[in-house]
Amino acid sequence: MRKALYFKFIMAYLLFAFFGVFMISTFGATIIRNQVVSHEAGNLYKEANLIANTYASDLYTNRAALDTVYQQLDFLDDYMAASVWIVNPSGLIVLDSSTPVDVENPPMVDGFDSTVYVGKYYSVGDFFHFFDEDMLSVYSPITDGYKVQGYVFIHKPMTELQTITDSMLMITYLMLGIFLLLSLIILIFFTEVVYKPLRKITKATEQYAEGNLHYNLSVESNDEMGYLAATLSYMASELARGEDNQKKLVANVSHDFRSPLTSIKGYSEAMLDGTIPPEMHEKYLAILVNESERLIKLTNNLLTLNNLNTEGLVLEVGVFDINEVIRRTAATFEGSCREKKITLNLILTGEVLPVKADMGKIQQVLYNLLDNAIKFSNRDSEIRISTTEKHSKVFVSVKDYGIGIPKDSIGQVFDRLYKTDLSRGKDKKGTGLGLSIAREIIRAHGENINVTSTEGEGTEFTFSLPLEDDDEIVDALEEKVLSKKESETEKEEAADATPSN
Repeated sequence: MRKALYFKFIMAYLLFAFFGVFMISTFGATIIRNQVVSHEAGNLYKEANLIANTYASDLYTNRAALDTVYQQLDFLDDYMAASVWIVNPSGLIVLDSSTPVDVENPPMVDGFDSTVYVGKYYSVGDFFHFFDEDMLSVYSPITDGYKVQGYVFIHKPMTELQTITDSMLMITYLMLGIFLLLSLIILIFFTEVVYKPLRKITKATEQYAEGNLHYNLSVESNDEMGYLAATLSYMASELARGEDNQKKLVANVSHDFRSPLTSIKGYSEAMLDGTIPPEMHEKYLAILVNESERLIKLTNNLLTLNNLNTEGLVLEVGVFDINEVIRRTAATFEGSCREKKITLNLILTGEVLPVKADMGKIQQVLYNLLDNAIKFSNRDSEIRISTTEKHSKVFVSVKDYGIGIPKDSIGQVFDRLYKTDLSRGKDKKGTGLGLSIAREIIRAHGENINVTSTEGEGTEFTFSLPLEDDDEIVDALEEKVLSKKESETEKEEAADATPSN
């Protein structure tokens, strides 16, 4: 079955060769012979007609002597390699260019019948049994005043015409051989260019179907076959990568679940068997709560990321001020920053910078990026959050000056549960899912998120959002922000004016 296609091509080639030889040796030979006879008869008929109107006519009108006409016919015999006869209507051969003139005993064609040539000017045969072999006999009547005086016959042996036929047939066979040779070359070319690559692709697909996704498929070709092979190879590598990532995911999830579960089990058993005295239960119960919250956060993030990939992300798109969202999100990290003595430096473009996106989801992205930046920032350092407007886009940047990301790990930071070797010691509570969730949210908006990092110097994440350029919406948003600021100012003034007890 696997060789069925190639076998079909071989059989088609052999059948073509067989039928080609068969057709030429049967129908081709007959067609060529008829064509040669017809062509030669046409040429001889022109000569016979010319003789009938000149030498033969002069003979019957006594304008030329018999010997003179014979000499002319003898010359034409040598020229045409054919016998020229002048025959009376009764079948008497008056002149034969192939034999001397015998006036007293002229030869006679027994059973001669001129009506045989009605409607045609030549025949093939023994000419009323006069010859021992087949001859091509061409005739032209000799007329005088609409009366037939005799006939001019030109006879040529069919053996000579058969020789011409065989020569032409050999040329035909030679052309067929050349054509079959070219077809064989094409078949070999097809084998090398199409069939062998196709077999490699078939072999590779069988290996992929059996689960061997690391099977190497190599087809060196710049055509569609090479493109197909490259696509299959890329597909297999992506599937293998997905399988490897799945294994890593299971390993990482197991690792991240095992650590808090081990702590919960160990401390619980220690409190139950009295290893931990009752007066210290409150301390270790707090640890158990903390580990439980860690498990809940990990589980929720896994469910969130799974829903993003399976059900798709439903966005509630609206227009909001990204600067204000950044300020609010940064405010939630004041305690963490104060603990590590980290300064949040906001460099925002304009008072109001309207974007068109899902505010809740973008706030989650900012939260994940800031949480990640604080975890990996050194004490007494700075985190810079900036917004930039360019080409109808708003670019939001979160830059820290912490431990950075190794060069060989930058391409994996958005993978699920991925943690660099440098981060494993510092990120004790991280799930490794925050950046994956952030990337999925930004992609759902049709935008991009990128990372640049230098190990030991820090990391910068930048994502883009579409800028809202509707003047009416922008003006309404600016009025809303201005009104909010005025309201806050009034509250502060009222609080300052209230006397303290």
